[in-house]
Amino acid sequence: MVSLTLVEEAEQDKNTANQFFKEKKYLVAIEWYTKAIDKNPNIPAYYGNRSFAYLRTECFGYAITDADKAVELDRTYLKAYYRRAEANMALGRYKKSLADYDTVRRARPKDNDARMKFKECDKIVKRLAFEKAINVESLKKSVIESVDMENMVVEDSYSGPKLGDDYKVTVQFMEQLVAWFRDQKILHRKYAYGMLVTIKKYFEEQPSLVHITIPSCNKFTVCGDIHGQFYDLLNIFEINGLPSETNPYLFNGDFVDRGSFSVEVIFTLFGFKLLYPDHMFMARGNHESINMNQMYGFDGEVKEKYSKNMSDFFTEIFNWLPLCHVINNGVFVTHGGLFQEDGIKIEDIENFERNRQPPESGVMCDLLWSDPQSFTGRSASKRGVGVQFGPDVTSAFLDRNRLKYVIRSHEVKDEGYEVSHDGKCITVFSAPNYCDQMGNKGAFITLKEDLVPKFTTFESVPHPDVKPMAYANNLLKMSGFM
Repeated sequence: MVSLTLVEEAEQDKNTANQFFKEKKYLVAIEWYTKAIDKNPNIPAYYGNRSFAYLRTECFGYAITDADKAVELDRTYLKAYYRRAEANMALGRYKKSLADYDTVRRARPKDNDARMKFKECDKIVKRLAFEKAINVESLKKSVIESVDMENMVVEDSYSGPKLGDDYKVTVQFMEQLVAWFRDQKILHRKYAYGMLVTIKKYFEEQPSLVHITIPSCNKFTVCGDIHGQFYDLLNIFEINGLPSETNPYLFNGDFVDRGSFSVEVIFTLFGFKLLYPDHMFMARGNHESINMNQMYGFDGEVKEKYSKNMSDFFTEIFNWLPLCHVINNGVFVTHGGLFQEDGIKIEDIENFERNRQPPESGVMCDLLWSDPQSFTGRSASKRGVGVQFGPDVTSAFLDRNRLKYVIRSHEVKDEGYEVSHDGKCITVFSAPNYCDQMGNKGAFITLKEDLVPKFTTFESVPHPDVKPMAYANNLLKMSGFM
């Protein structure tokens, strides 16, 4: 029997958590909701509120677990169905999301919000089923086969950057492109497609794990998530210099989504990759995928600025992005983290078949989605995909492959980076004030031949008045993911 004092303390903790949530201090709010639950574990609203905070921090797996618990305690607690629907939706599990929206709609037939969310989710489920039915044959062909690049006309009114007939990127073109994008102008579709065709051919020839050598005279820079924050990307170049043969970079996934300048980010990075193929590296993140792009804005942005064909072509290209890199035979770099299973070796990844959408389990999934945890062993992912791995898992992987440490990205950090697992696992995140609301710094890592990491942190810079997720799926907007 819970004492009255504990009940009152739990309610006070919940109220404190609510205040932190209003202030957008979601991690602190989670701590206070947890205190309330520890003191009185029988209140569905405590789990429902913590589930909402987990949604804000993209811990979709934890959000689902809390929503499940709230429903278990009270099957009439409709907010829990909402939270579970939103978490499954964010993971692209639309049928599960639809079932929960349907439960709310049936319980509240006059609730316009519930009815609208059900209809929007139902449209997605039906659209995906239709696309699956008609795309069986078309999946065998590249989108570019239906694009008549040769007869694309560059209008006389277009005064932006131009490429020659061979679409070869030059230093002058990149200087013009960055300035053009800074002024919120669009690269002509003919040159955009030319760049994409060339970059796809390049990535198709790369292994799934790429080895990088840092020359003794150079530094090497590793950046984490950019997430469509183009003006923050330019700030990195202001601080650290543009990519070049003497200033090489690795961008470690999640170039797009969330921020509303993802088109500018991806063409800028692809452009420097084409200009300096041996000194500019890019790895796939979990957001270089169909589900994430359709939910979090990149798909909508490409359609708005170009076309559906181009959005589909980006999907083909993203399927060929390398999954990870090894620097100077000492540093393993991947977007998410390590593996559900022991025994994975570098050689296993080098020839891994990556030309597909990320599955929900296995090596590829873990590389894109996993996160470190402070305690030993493995546990279920807070995201609902991948795994959480402890310091013992990191040490065993490094020892097995004769490596020094791991660099990964994938998580917002207040200082832009975090060193964990006794210095053997480093997180770097390069999107400051993520989504214009998290207040975090961004960071990048510079290395020299000795592989000792140096951290540089930076604040966000102003950008044009286009809000994050301006092109995101309507369901996310209706659910308050802005």
